[in-house]
Amino acid sequence: MSAKQTLLTGLQPSGDLHIGNYFGALKPFLDVYKDYQSFLMVADYHALTSVRDGAKLRQGIIDIVRTYLAVGVDPKDAVIFKQSLVQEHTELAWIFDCLVTVPFLQQAHAYKDKVAKGLEANAGLFTYPMLMAADILLYNADVVPVGEDQRQHIEYAREAAAKFNNAYGETFKEPKDMILKGVGVVPGTDGQKMSKSYGNTIPLFASKDVIAERVMSIVTDSSGDKPENVYAIHKLVRSETELEPIYKEYAGKYKALKETLIDDLDAFISPMRERYESITDEQVIAVIEEGSAKAREIAKSKMEAVRAVVGVA
Repeated sequence: MSAKQTLLTGLQPSGDLHIGNYFGALKPFLDVYKDYQSFLMVADYHALTSVRDGAKLRQGIIDIVRTYLAVGVDPKDAVIFKQSLVQEHTELAWIFDCLVTVPFLQQAHAYKDKVAKGLEANAGLFTYPMLMAADILLYNADVVPVGEDQRQHIEYAREAAAKFNNAYGETFKEPKDMILKGVGVVPGTDGQKMSKSYGNTIPLFASKDVIAERVMSIVTDSSGDKPENVYAIHKLVRSETELEPIYKEYAGKYKALKETLIDDLDAFISPMRERYESITDEQVIAVIEEGSAKAREIAKSKMEAVRAVVGVA
């Protein structure tokens, strides 16, 4: 039997997660991670492109690992590690920076979007794709699960690998993307994509009171019997077969349908919320330290080979 392929993914510790993050990123990872040698990275260096509060970032790192554990990730089946504890990430990113061109980096969607919106496009954001390439290539990742809108991240990693291999000989494996099918865009309370920046989220570990407040604020379409925004969120936690008789019974009764959604969301969230609240900082730190030690061992070995071929060792 062949060895498992390697999978790598990660999230930035840049704020509270919401159910859109769960269904868009965490749940797809949970569905497949035990089939791979999985690496789950806390992308804290990436967060520095936008976070300017050290205390907030430190707490965010703890909170995101606590989240991974609360939603069901078993640290025995995945290497959970902190990017900043593996210095090889930034070292390899610099080497890649020296291989790719400025026009190539200027094509990055995240960078262009920031510029188009008139926001600060700092140098870290500009070179972000090469740090992400280093994240992926250090561990010889075979697959990286991403949404369709993030496919370019993998293309950048493949390009970095190809440029390095052409210059110095075969050193890096070119990863493949694992496009997450059927995830789609998780709608927010206003019908737009659920996003912290839109203020339309339902927090992942919300209390029932907060769930009720957010659900009651969902914008409803009064043109039909079925409030589409309510239904779009509802079908994340109940099958459409289960929902059909409920929405027929309460056709046009938006308040009753929202109250049903509140109960169903709370039933879905409460077990995770209880696990989240039971996990101590000490437990989280132990997971981070153990996982980061494993990641460092792999990254160190890879960088020894890289240093040798580029001539600095």
